[in-house]
Amino acid sequence: MKKTIFVLALAILCSCGKEKDLTVKLNIKGLKKGTVYLKKAQDTTIITVDSLVIQGESPIIFNSELETPEMYFLQLDKNTSEDETISFFADKGITEINTTVKNFGIDAKIKGSKQQKALEEYLLVMSRFNNKNLDLIKEEFEAKVANDTAKILANTKAYNSLLKSKYLYTVNFAITNKDNEIAPYLALTEIADAQTKWLDTINKVLTPKVKASKYGKELDAFLIERKKEND
Repeated sequence: MKKTIFVLALAILCSCGKEKDLTVKLNIKGLKKGTVYLKKAQDTTIITVDSLVIQGESPIIFNSELETPEMYFLQLDKNTSEDETISFFADKGITEINTTVKNFGIDAKIKGSKQQKALEEYLLVMSRFNNKNLDLIKEEFEAKVANDTAKILANTKAYNSLLKSKYLYTVNFAITNKDNEIAPYLALTEIADAQTKWLDTINKVLTPKVKASKYGKELDAFLIERKKEND
């Protein structure tokens, strides 16, 4: 009996002392006072995982359990009218983020997971697509003001071509990164309205580990529902 009690007590102590899967080290230059929230998506809502009231401490440390890699969010409440947010793709281990209180989201430099690195690579290319899209919006406005029908039609054709290029780039990027949880995540968040065959192509090439991840399971479930609707 005593031996059983000892084993149970030891198990409890080990469990209490177990390190969390994810550690976030956050440095905010210039922050004197505020509240920082660590958040993530659960089902269709954003939930708060942890929060800390800051009085100038640095670095700020958050810990969280993490079953598979997924997106997390850091929100800074500076007691002003606007809250600012940093999003990052978290994996087990340490993610270090350095930023400033003035430009909390813009100045963020993130050092962490391979998923985050791939996401930044993808977003860099997407910024070029977005800049081109802004140019097309400006050209369309000018064409409408001038009542230039030919220019409006050409602009529409250029927009559709740009959109297709963006979708194809995302599909190819996901396939190239089939062993990275970024693949199903991009399929769900960037091209969810794409043709089913494109999403299915991504889903079929995912490695077993990625298929078993949070976004791998969500993509699979999404495609099952999409195919039912199309039957």
